[in-house]
Amino acid sequence: MEYIVIKGQKALSGRVNISGAKNAAVAILPAAIASEGICIIDNLPQIEDVTNMIAAMESMGATCKFIDAQTLEVDARGMTGFALDEKFAKNMRASYYFMGALLGRYKKAEIPLPGGCDLGSRPIDYHLKGFRALGAECEQEHGIVKIYAEKLTGANIYLDCPSVGATINIMMAAVFAEGTTLIENAAKEPHVVDAASFLNKIGAKIYGAGTATLRIRGVPALGGGDYTVLPDPIEAGTYMLAAAVTDGDVTVNNIIPKHMESLTSKLKEMGCTVTEGDDWIHVRGCENLRACDIKTAFYPGFPTDLQPQMAALLCKAYGTSTITENVFEQRFRYVSEMKRLGANIKVEGRMAVTKGSCIYTGAVVTATDLRAAAALVIAGLCAKGETKLRGVGHLDRGYERFEEKLRALGADIKRIKI
Repeated sequence: MEYIVIKGQKALSGRVNISGAKNAAVAILPAAIASEGICIIDNLPQIEDVTNMIAAMESMGATCKFIDAQTLEVDARGMTGFALDEKFAKNMRASYYFMGALLGRYKKAEIPLPGGCDLGSRPIDYHLKGFRALGAECEQEHGIVKIYAEKLTGANIYLDCPSVGATINIMMAAVFAEGTTLIENAAKEPHVVDAASFLNKIGAKIYGAGTATLRIRGVPALGGGDYTVLPDPIEAGTYMLAAAVTDGDVTVNNIIPKHMESLTSKLKEMGCTVTEGDDWIHVRGCENLRACDIKTAFYPGFPTDLQPQMAALLCKAYGTSTITENVFEQRFRYVSEMKRLGANIKVEGRMAVTKGSCIYTGAVVTATDLRAAAALVIAGLCAKGETKLRGVGHLDRGYERFEEKLRALGADIKRIKI
């Protein structure tokens, strides 16, 4: 068993380098097995989800070799399998990306229903709707999704909501479809663009990534190539919020500032000083934080993956703030644990109301998911006394060297194994 101990009330200061994006990496890795060449993928984060994804690829016959700590060589020319073992799917939501990659290359895929953080209903209906439009047959049996096609044919596909997973999955399959595929109401998130850019680098013909309409011209095969994963905007936002909550002074390096605009605007609204350069953002905290309202939305709106961390900051602000969660209905599961630390926050359906300014005090808390874990750490960083966080395995799924990076900024945080 492991837990994290935090002794709070230390202002963070210094510089922190951001790792490669988790959400991009777990889409690009499955895309690499659709290649008939050798792919070199750089700036991979050292996180559990990436480790599990690589193990899943190897289980199906791909050869994966690290050139250095962040650079992986993937050779899928010897792929022999098109079915994923349940042990790789149960803890990783992104395992569903193998559906599109395998369907595109092999015209068949058998993937267990994915696991991951329990944030409520996240059906794969949109994914299957897209595959069927391309000419595939889809069925579910004993928790296994089976997808087959004699051939894939381009189609016009409208997504009822701009689902990131469905957009990427359908895009990967459509790369191999005869003719042209249009995906309308497509997701615009940076990691959608990154996955499309990787596929284009190895021979795909995808146009319009980052807009609501993707146009994909099918190709017979994909080759190899080199690619660098974009920096992680959620990791960057987590450190920006950690700086703000501790009234700190932190520069976040190796980022794309445009990806942070929804958070940056809210931090400024609350009274923090935020400046930015070509690949960095500097955040200086504010002693008298002002309340504000946020509503999560698909990109370029405020990201749901930063909502719990933002809540930790809003609970310190003077006045009443509201948080409206429009993406995952169970995203507020962290609230009961935040209350143990002294947060004044009340949930009513899809909305939470915070009344500041709370003074956090250390307590024993348990993380329910990846972003909840980060939020509880952030609250613990400014709490009086000692905070003990259980369920720290969630952090390892999505943050590289989290405690080490925080210690470098002056935090008193350590992991204990018992």
